[in-house]
Amino acid sequence: MKFTYKGRNKEGVVVAGVVEDKDKSDAISHIKDLNISPIFVTQKKGLSFNIEISIFNGVKLNEKIIFTKNLSGMLKAGLPLSRALQVLEKQTTNVYFKRVINAVLDNIDKGGTFSDGLAKFPKVFSPLFVSMVRSGEESGGLPTALSEIGINLEKTYGLNRKIKSAMMYPSVIISAIFLIGILMFIYVVPTLTKTFKELNVQLPWSTRLVIGISDLLANHLVFVVLGLLVLVLIGIVVFKNEKTRKMIDYASVRVPVLGVLLQEVNSARTTRTMSSLLASGVSIGRAISITEEVLQNFYYKQILKEVETVVQKGGSISSVFKKNTKLYPVMVGEMMEVGEETGKLSDMLSDIALFYEGEVDAKTKDLSTIIEPVLMIFIGAAVGFFAISMLTPMYSIMDSIK
Repeated sequence: MKFTYKGRNKEGVVVAGVVEDKDKSDAISHIKDLNISPIFVTQKKGLSFNIEISIFNGVKLNEKIIFTKNLSGMLKAGLPLSRALQVLEKQTTNVYFKRVINAVLDNIDKGGTFSDGLAKFPKVFSPLFVSMVRSGEESGGLPTALSEIGINLEKTYGLNRKIKSAMMYPSVIISAIFLIGILMFIYVVPTLTKTFKELNVQLPWSTRLVIGISDLLANHLVFVVLGLLVLVLIGIVVFKNEKTRKMIDYASVRVPVLGVLLQEVNSARTTRTMSSLLASGVSIGRAISITEEVLQNFYYKQILKEVETVVQKGGSISSVFKKNTKLYPVMVGEMMEVGEETGKLSDMLSDIALFYEGEVDAKTKDLSTIIEPVLMIFIGAAVGFFAISMLTPMYSIMDSIK
């Protein structure tokens, strides 16, 4: 439910706004977390054009990187935590992030810890972020912990960008072909269809298929769009189904070329996360648990659950990774074993992460090179099919004239 409110901020200025919570008491608590003393709170009713879309209530990864690195720098320079957060709150242009920082500041002012304040915003600060900060607070090395978090976030950001950039080119090309195809079906094909009907020419199956699609798009475009939207919604529901997700996760790591890339991405993500947590002083059990949350693939999560069970029984981490070479490359388990034997597991995990991040970088560049000829073949096949479908009846017309 949405609630409108009016209240006073720390400076005594009257402010108004809208919050979304389960009930009025939660809404009041939410408003107080924003460092505002509520004057009145009422449930919002009816329709309004002042819609706050949830996508704008987020904090981008690069904003979190800047926040973390700047906060680490200020603390190393000797600035108190509260003062540093006040400066960062003024610097950020993200209105929602300002509210979050203010709420964290308010929590500190009331005697709470920095990590507890961050934990109230799980959509902004992940368990990985909160655990590393808490470990830094307990060890007295908060600036170092924040610096490590910044490095981790930068690596994650870089990895995500490389994957997205590799997929950007084919996405743009396929979208352009799809749009051009629709326009041709709606405006070009009907002109040729009239000619074929007037001359009463026997049409091949491919031409009849093209004309059928053209008639459907030209005469029933609204129903086609609605049908596609329904299919998309059904697809989303099916995709979110647990069994479907397992099937997709299973198939994704076994697809040629792409499967190897996904294995290396997950290897880099696993080792980078565990390395950062262990370096910050987080316990091995908690580090494994948080790493499991970071991973998205069901089968990789299962491996981390197995690791957690083995470690609780006094076994080694590397033994599980060495056993699951279909998902984690052989090198991961072998290097982990060396790290455990030498007592430098965190450093070894960092080295593994660096290696596979480099491999992902190289493969995403190679992927773009591989995708280009595949796209050309796809485009050529689509254009060829369309050309043959439209030109074959034309030759029949020419033969009948002769």
